[in-house]
Amino acid sequence: MAFDALLPPERVQSGPVPDDPFGNHAFTRVYPESEEEIAAVLRYAHEQGLSVIPSGNGTKRGYGGLDETADILLSLARMTGITEHSAGDLTMAVRPGTTIEAINEALKPHGQMLPLDVPWPEEATIGGVIAANDSGPKRLKYGSARDMVIGLRVVYPDGKVIRTGGNVVKNVAGYDMNKLFIGSMGTLGVISEVRVKLRPLPPFQSLLLIPFDEADHDALSAFVIDLQNSHLEPSALELLSPRLARRLASESTWTLAVAFEDREKAVIAQEAWVKEKRATDIIAFRQDAAAQWWREFSRIAPNAAGRGPDPPRHATEIAIKIGSKNADVIPLLLTGDALAEALGVTMHGHGGVGHGISRLYAQGADAALLQYVEEVRRAAEDKEGYAVVTHMPLSLRRRCDAWGGMPAHFPLLRAIKQTIDPKRVLNPRRFVGGL
Repeated sequence: MAFDALLPPERVQSGPVPDDPFGNHAFTRVYPESEEEIAAVLRYAHEQGLSVIPSGNGTKRGYGGLDETADILLSLARMTGITEHSAGDLTMAVRPGTTIEAINEALKPHGQMLPLDVPWPEEATIGGVIAANDSGPKRLKYGSARDMVIGLRVVYPDGKVIRTGGNVVKNVAGYDMNKLFIGSMGTLGVISEVRVKLRPLPPFQSLLLIPFDEADHDALSAFVIDLQNSHLEPSALELLSPRLARRLASESTWTLAVAFEDREKAVIAQEAWVKEKRATDIIAFRQDAAAQWWREFSRIAPNAAGRGPDPPRHATEIAIKIGSKNADVIPLLLTGDALAEALGVTMHGHGGVGHGISRLYAQGADAALLQYVEEVRRAAEDKEGYAVVTHMPLSLRRRCDAWGGMPAHFPLLRAIKQTIDPKRVLNPRRFVGGL
């Protein structure tokens, strides 16, 4: 391919595709360092009818997609750094290849943070997190990526550059175009800059791990309801499956992780309420110990960049995201655990009983995992929820629809894709319905 006039030769690589199971690779890999270079690559691809996969550090290559390779992999790994930080307004602009950890390290001296507690923050880039609308347990207090973005710069598949949103938190003019690209899996445009709203670093944090008797699910549900009806303001309310609790808390039963982030006096008062309501063996962490626990928690998910726990020999690893009413999180996690046992699958799971997003990480034989996805999805849909496979080898993605059934608004999604990317340049067959 003739990239000589677009990028320096040292930032264009061609050669055999790496031998790994996830696909979403390309024979030609390019490394732009500016928005103009991104636009030039996409303009060339559009003119030549070539397909392009945008990528950060590759942690989500196992998330969607039915093709092993595209013509070009457009790496944003060199598009890093904070371009603007307005500390007084609690906003910042940052380039898409910057990792979540790097952002928060830069913000720490200013007493601020970007509260996206996504898996593998040292690997996950802000561009990839936004493209997937990723989030973690603390979305209960802070929201998801969609809630933090106030503006984007996006390069369309034909090389045109647009700006969405604004520079300030309160921006109500026109349509909220940000939401068109957040969660679109890079199928509509390549994000070249992100403007987000920040939060002050909490002065004090704690984490309480509360075990519940294996058979007493009514007590667990009652405690969660009491806590949610109280004056407490937890930053996370995450239920851990027994296998995950054994790994992270040395408990072998269902365990509720309750996090508080506030002034020290307020945190201690909320801890006291919990300990009074639940007179049991509670494991408590504060400050650095709590932060370290969450760091370990962030590493339980598999990712396609070669990090994460190694599956047992002859086993495959997948990840499922379930969205449901928060009241259905407990029964769905129980169902996921029971199905894993019945199918001979090893499962670590957790779910936000305050926000309704659950994650199941399963290991096992291919046939058992495919059946597991089918059964989990059926259970979620029976409760008017959904189940999306967020990590799976390509060979299984071709046998299992990662996205589930067509949403009611699919004709609108298809029309938007056709309007913005009629030549299907960006991430073909990566999103729901083969978009």
